[in-house]
Amino acid sequence: MKISLNWLKDYININQSPEEISKLLTDTGLEVEGLENFEQVKGGLKGLVIGEVLTCEKHPNADKLSVTTVDIGSDNPVPIVCGAPNVAKGQKVVVATVGATLYPEGHDPFQIKKAKIRGEVSEGMICAEDEIGLGISHDGIMVLDTDLPNGTPAAEYFNLTDDIVIEIGLTPNRADAASHIGVARDLKAAIKTAVHWPEVGDFKIDNTDNAIEVSVENTEACPRYSGVTISGVEVKESPSWLKQRLEAIGVAPINNVVDATNYVLHEMGQPLHAFDADEIKGKKVLVKTLPQGTTFTTLDEKERKLQNTDLMICNGDSEGMCIAGVFGGTKSGVKDSTKNIFLESAYFSADYVRKTAQHHQLKTDASFRYERGTDPEITVHALKRAALLIKELGGGSISSEVVDIYPEKIKNFEVPIKFKNIDRLIGKHIARDRIFEILNLLDIGTHKESDESFVASVPPYRVDVQREADVIEEILRIYGFNNVELPEFVKSDYLADFPARDRNKTQKSITELLVSNGFYEIMTNSLTRPSYAEQAADLDEKHSVVILNKLSEDLGVMRQSMLYSGLEVAMHNINRRQTNLRFFEFGKTYFMQEGDYKESNRLAIYMTGDIENENWINKTRKVAFHDISHMLHLVVGRLLGKELKTDVTHDFPFDYGLKMLLNDKELGKVGKVNAGMARKAGLKQEIFYADIDWDLLLKKTNNNIVYEEVSKFPEVRRDLSLVIDKKVSFEEIREIAQNNEQRLLRSINVFDVYEGENIDKDKKAYAISFILQDKEKTLTDKVIDKTMTKLMSSFESDLGAIIRK
Repeated sequence: MKISLNWLKDYININQSPEEISKLLTDTGLEVEGLENFEQVKGGLKGLVIGEVLTCEKHPNADKLSVTTVDIGSDNPVPIVCGAPNVAKGQKVVVATVGATLYPEGHDPFQIKKAKIRGEVSEGMICAEDEIGLGISHDGIMVLDTDLPNGTPAAEYFNLTDDIVIEIGLTPNRADAASHIGVARDLKAAIKTAVHWPEVGDFKIDNTDNAIEVSVENTEACPRYSGVTISGVEVKESPSWLKQRLEAIGVAPINNVVDATNYVLHEMGQPLHAFDADEIKGKKVLVKTLPQGTTFTTLDEKERKLQNTDLMICNGDSEGMCIAGVFGGTKSGVKDSTKNIFLESAYFSADYVRKTAQHHQLKTDASFRYERGTDPEITVHALKRAALLIKELGGGSISSEVVDIYPEKIKNFEVPIKFKNIDRLIGKHIARDRIFEILNLLDIGTHKESDESFVASVPPYRVDVQREADVIEEILRIYGFNNVELPEFVKSDYLADFPARDRNKTQKSITELLVSNGFYEIMTNSLTRPSYAEQAADLDEKHSVVILNKLSEDLGVMRQSMLYSGLEVAMHNINRRQTNLRFFEFGKTYFMQEGDYKESNRLAIYMTGDIENENWINKTRKVAFHDISHMLHLVVGRLLGKELKTDVTHDFPFDYGLKMLLNDKELGKVGKVNAGMARKAGLKQEIFYADIDWDLLLKKTNNNIVYEEVSKFPEVRRDLSLVIDKKVSFEEIREIAQNNEQRLLRSINVFDVYEGENIDKDKKAYAISFILQDKEKTLTDKVIDKTMTKLMSSFESDLGAIIRK
């Protein structure tokens, strides 16, 4: 819905900027979707000025052209070649100066340039009305009757004013705001400024020479019908101010009568319809439904078959003249020859209009409002306003009494309100004086007030406010959603992070990751053998949670580690000749510590056997430590998005392995299960195991991992061979490299390890690849060599490494 700012100011005193008004309207629930400038004339007549023709002579080389000199308020008169037959010395004219752009009616715009026309210099253009978009006449140039000084902008002479059009995304429930006064009412409540309705005090009945009788047969479909006759009207083009108002909001002007009804529609929100009174047979209007299948030709010249529920405005012979509240007919509409008008202003049932408009697929400005609900109390006011406007624009006289058929007055909605419910639904206590002030500003009355409650009296034009919650919403939208503080226990980070920290979703994500890498999920019993705590060095019988009512001796305690129930599953499968195993389990471990029971959520991963089944193209190999270490890094990387510090461990239950540290806390460990412990479980083949503290991992999960575009600049690989002490770990090498080159170093990897006769017994040789990349430019050999030299120096000084060059 479009609202003209200039038009809006006719009804409410607002000094705020368009942007401030937009914010006010949006805060009250009328969301402003955009602001746009509207020019009454395309281009705003920029570069056009008032000029005076000083001389006018025939062109020496063209019979139909004249050579003039024109005073346009500059230091010297300008020469202009003109082709108009009516140009003459002494005229005041409109001149388009060099550089101005003209927007002629029905043609493409063009720019005025200095030129030679048949050998004579021309520095401008004397304009006709169609050439500047002010009309359609091209009989000759415009000759002005004005005392304005030469050089005065033409826009000032024509009194052109630009406008700002406010585009409002009107929701279906806010039919009350589908007009300029409707929007003004919301601003009134927001800034506490009165709304000025158009005056109709000058309305008077001139005579009763052309009275039209009205009969409403279906009062359910038409609860109120008002009308009046205007005789002796001249149908003609509307004045520029009226056309400008309508064009600004996207309504095409038609003639002064129809434009007046459209003006009042967009002013007050009350649809009106003008009939040619001479076409109303029997001087009688019947508001009724017609039999099913009756044909009726609408203004778009389409013949339509009516339903028996379509409310019609008929003449005295029961012939349809208009589909009530939707669309007029071809015969009874206002034409150029129309002299006498019957003006209709009615309140039609929203249900009837909606059903009819939907059936005939007719959407008009009138049906848009009637379908949502109009104000039954303003039909006569709008009628008088339109009648006065038509008299002003086209002359004529009011030639009948005002017909107003309103058999049963539509009452206000009476809505009981409790103060405690206002506080509860809004979430904040609002002073009672402020509540009553807001309701009064919204034209909602109050009565039966007590300490606990009151009754709100809602006018019928607010069809969307009929329940207690609706009234409370009205209070809140004017009080301001932004003025209701969020309580302390509702925080933005909590609201934003809650979905991402769903334990089940996170667990499902990791489950899918492991399954996609060939793992199976297992579920084992949390009850286990007490003997594991006796045999395993990493378990302590003192920490066992003993079951008082044991099912069996083998299930006498709660498990302290996930490992041993996993070994049982591995043994069960291997005994059935399933030797290549990958599986994982989410579960809990249990401890008795200082008299308290403690639980810990864990993720356990197991691998044993061959890395894959042997096939004709690939020879298989046994699972190695790095296979399960890779899976552990994959899981942690998915949730944390970064590499963690690791440390070598030989602690039980591993023969060898790594600990993964997160801020010096042990997040997990991975390694080859102690061979002796595996044999006790019945396993003869190597098995690798990873154990992750799932609670700690979830707690530290990074929900803000940022992904960036792949760099368009190439990576560069450089290899080094380092001879180092056997005690030096790869983690130390990586840490030194990353500390010395954070910007260019993308990754570091060991691709070969050598221990043997060619180097000392206490030494080992690492072949390491370094991937370098600059995200902003291509690396040069000079930069690469400088980087590698820095890394080699660090390895030599910090690790005592020998670099093989």
